[in-house]
Amino acid sequence: MLKNNIKISKFIKIKNKKILFTPGPGSLLEENILGLGPFFGRGDNDYKKIEKYVFNFLKKITGFKNIVTFQGSGSLAIEIALNNFIGGNILVIDTGYYSLRMLKILKFIKKKNSIIKKIKLVSWKEISRITGNYDWICASYVETSIGLKLPIDLLKILKKKTNSKLMLDATGSIGLEKKHEVADLITFSSCKGLFGLTGASFIAYKSRPRNKVNSFYLDLNTHVNKKITGPYHTISSLFYVFKNYEKIKKSVTINKKKFFKNYSNLIYHPTHLQPLLCTYVKKKFSKRKNLILYKTRQKINGSVVCHLGETFLKQNSLGKIQSYLK
Repeated sequence: MLKNNIKISKFIKIKNKKILFTPGPGSLLEENILGLGPFFGRGDNDYKKIEKYVFNFLKKITGFKNIVTFQGSGSLAIEIALNNFIGGNILVIDTGYYSLRMLKILKFIKKKNSIIKKIKLVSWKEISRITGNYDWICASYVETSIGLKLPIDLLKILKKKTNSKLMLDATGSIGLEKKHEVADLITFSSCKGLFGLTGASFIAYKSRPRNKVNSFYLDLNTHVNKKITGPYHTISSLFYVFKNYEKIKKSVTINKKKFFKNYSNLIYHPTHLQPLLCTYVKKKFSKRKNLILYKTRQKINGSVVCHLGETFLKQNSLGKIQSYLK
């Protein structure tokens, strides 16, 4: 067993020669490899134990009792959530690319289904001035395209003031930010703040969905009742990650603090709007061999630098990879 662990450690060291400043997946972890195995979701008692542990951990960090998983990206979870839960008058908080993706999906649904009555788009800068009543507010807790964290306490106030329910795209915030339980519905994936492999997405919810969905795959019940193959290997890759979660997360905190110190005069957003995952700076960095910069999905005047590149070092991370940024 010791020899195998040494081999895995060497393998991880070799594979992590690529320097990542992307929002996820981050560096490859030894824990990702240790969790893999020949699993099958139905009738496999070993997998059931792993799944139970992983979901109990997710319930703890999200504050939600109901969580279902899918084999796909965070965008899949968002589309399933919007189809199954959202209806009536909708307010979308505009933070950039990922909030506008929710708006686009909502418009598709509205064309096909009368469950959505009206959709209104309002800039995140106007949160404190929004009035009226809505059935749902949809927002991205962390908008990675501009390195922005929405003020969750203001969203809580807005939810109460507008008599609304709140859906959060938590893809960039899960595990790294607090107070997800303020929302009624959240979506997230396995490969950012959970430090897992790509391939699994999740919906966590407080109340059962009411919408009738004219699709086998997009119907939440298909996945709740496990009628299709699930992301077994991605879930199993999270097992050992979650056992060492705080040590791995420490690396992100170390890299964020060091980057913030090094580029303090170029930071775009104030401290209270800073996500742990990434930082938006007024600077363009140069491409170099083995250096992978985050190419945002919308044009910005600067760069969004993400802080998952040394997670394989856990609490021993020193932020040395930042010396490669030029």
